[in-house]
Amino acid sequence: MKITLLFTGKTSDARLSSLIDEYQQRLRHYVPFELVVLPDLKNAKSLTEDQIKTAEGNLILQALTPAMDVILLDEHGREFRSIEFADYLQKKMSSGKDMMLVIGGPYGFSDAVYQRANGKLSFSQMTFSHQMIRIMAIEQIYRAMTILRGEPYHHE
Repeated sequence: MKITLLFTGKTSDARLSSLIDEYQQRLRHYVPFELVVLPDLKNAKSLTEDQIKTAEGNLILQALTPAMDVILLDEHGREFRSIEFADYLQKKMSSGKDMMLVIGGPYGFSDAVYQRANGKLSFSQMTFSHQMIRIMAIEQIYRAMTILRGEPYHHE
């Protein structure tokens, strides 16, 4: 099973980008992992929120394959403690399907993306910047892998 994290736009903060690179390297020790960065929309300032969601949604849908297990990071998704998230990932890995975790744009997902999704996760009821949630997602996947291997990274 391969895990992919998809999001729109480059990470502009060099500190966050460095952390993303670090955890991406760590993760590859446990599971095939890939980042997919979709380009920012051109002329987005001249588009309505719905037009932006639709355009971003089309780019997201083009990046998916029919066999992927698509999980949206969404404020209305299911919340887990880290150990529960590790169990969730273990079950997903047992299916053998590649998993695509998707971080939406500032206005969320289009209806077409919601219809294609197999599930929704939330890391918190709080709102985080789209730049920060990237590192949080990768770190939580890494944490889950260390939990599953019984390694000392996670303390509870």
